[in-house]
Amino acid sequence: MATETLATPTPAPETPLVKKNVANSTFMRVLKYTALRLVTMAVTVTVGVYLTILIANMGGYVDTIMRNELTDNITQSIAANPAYRNMATSVREKLIQEKIAAEVERLGLNQPFAVRSFRYLTNALTLNLGRSIHMTSDAGSKNVRLILLERLPATLLLTGTSELVLFFASVFIALSLSRKYGSWLDKLTIALSPTSSAPPWFYGIFFILIFAAIFRILPFGGLVDSPPPVNKVAYGLNVLKHLILPGMSVIVSSIFLSIYNWRTFFLIYSSEDYVEMAKAKGLPPRDVERRYILRPTLPTIITNFALLVITLWTGFTITETVFGWPGLGITLFRAIGQYDTPVIVGSTIIYAYLLAITVFLLDFVYALVDPRVKVGSGSSK
Repeated sequence: MATETLATPTPAPETPLVKKNVANSTFMRVLKYTALRLVTMAVTVTVGVYLTILIANMGGYVDTIMRNELTDNITQSIAANPAYRNMATSVREKLIQEKIAAEVERLGLNQPFAVRSFRYLTNALTLNLGRSIHMTSDAGSKNVRLILLERLPATLLLTGTSELVLFFASVFIALSLSRKYGSWLDKLTIALSPTSSAPPWFYGIFFILIFAAIFRILPFGGLVDSPPPVNKVAYGLNVLKHLILPGMSVIVSSIFLSIYNWRTFFLIYSSEDYVEMAKAKGLPPRDVERRYILRPTLPTIITNFALLVITLWTGFTITETVFGWPGLGITLFRAIGQYDTPVIVGSTIIYAYLLAITVFLLDFVYALVDPRVKVGSGSSK
């Protein structure tokens, strides 16, 4: 009796039409996701900036402060002017009121704050940062954009140098400690991690006391000596000398806790089953770290690095103030103290845009570095 054999059906090869449909489906999924994310971020940025405008203006109370300052300044200037001293009191009072009314109209304070707040919002979203109320740039300009751009290089120098050194040193030291779990160096890092509870300016005060006041080997603060060196090389070395104390305070305030966090993170991934299997197969430790520990953690490392980069814009407000560092942090501190709303809103809107763009791009970066991530795909059950 003949045996009947059942042939296994071979799957039909994908036709160009099927491939085209898959590509179109992927494109539409990414397009819908991109549109949704852009709309969501636009709404979030708009709400955040409007709340900043309300807070910076204290719900309109800053208008009252400005009117009172205008009244005092104009009254004192006219009273101190010899040309107006022989005027009759009623005539001088009328002149004061006219000047106050003209200045109020020039500044737009004659309109309700609710109306002006939406004009402020429109200008902020279109990066029309306007003119500051009190602050000026070193060149004497009140243009907010020029004030911020003038202070940006100093902030990038301080935050960029200290934060990048802190990030890469923390990652590499933590990876090394994850190989030596339980060693004396590992225990020392854990013991010193609570020191990161103190902010950078706290360490900055002690560093100034020790290295500037007692030993007199480093400057108290500022960006450069006064008068600054004429030679460019000497000028650069002098700036680096002034950078040591504020940069060291930022690094010391966070280094041990950052190492501890990354070390714990790497230890968790090092205990995965696939890592143990790779070790059992005899792969070199470097290959195990690169392929089975660092690669799965790459999205998290990229996220931390990207968020670190955009925080370079904000600077360290109190730390820059302690060291007299002429960056964006001390500029924002002074703007808050002087109720200079345009400067506060200008700094905030740029940071909001940087944050929104970074978060938007990170989703696509995840898809590039991790094949398991698909842009716009929901969780499958």
